[in-house]
Amino acid sequence: MTIPTQMSLQGFIATDPDLHFSENGVARFSARVGVRQFRQNPDGSTTQLELTFHDLVMFRKTAERAYEGFRKGDTFVATGHINENPYERHGRRIVHEEFVALHVGHDLVLTKYLVERKQPVPPDSNLAIAPPTDPVPEPVVGL
Repeated sequence: MTIPTQMSLQGFIATDPDLHFSENGVARFSARVGVRQFRQNPDGSTTQLELTFHDLVMFRKTAERAYEGFRKGDTFVATGHINENPYERHGRRIVHEEFVALHVGHDLVLTKYLVERKQPVPPDSNLAIAPPTDPVPEPVVGL
């Protein structure tokens, strides 16, 4: 069985994120993002190439949560796809690209953050979560 993969993008939020809602109420997050690129040299060293900037967009609940959680300067890793929007300007055909993120998170290599987890719900909602059976030790004072 093959491992399913998706396109990914790693970078930093370069502009203040924006959140808009369509006439139908669909949330749309957008921001310019910077991507640092490196080249591996024959001697094993790396050279940082010029930064590139791209448009990042998200929709619906992902857009709303990203707007709450990301600020200018934050690093991220996202999976998704590239959306191409062709148009004409002064008789020339131009293709505007944007990365549509389906899943996104902070880059753990460069960012430390807390995760808020929900309390697990027992299979039978009439059952309460049992208290621990082991006695809780009293704190030691004055050592």
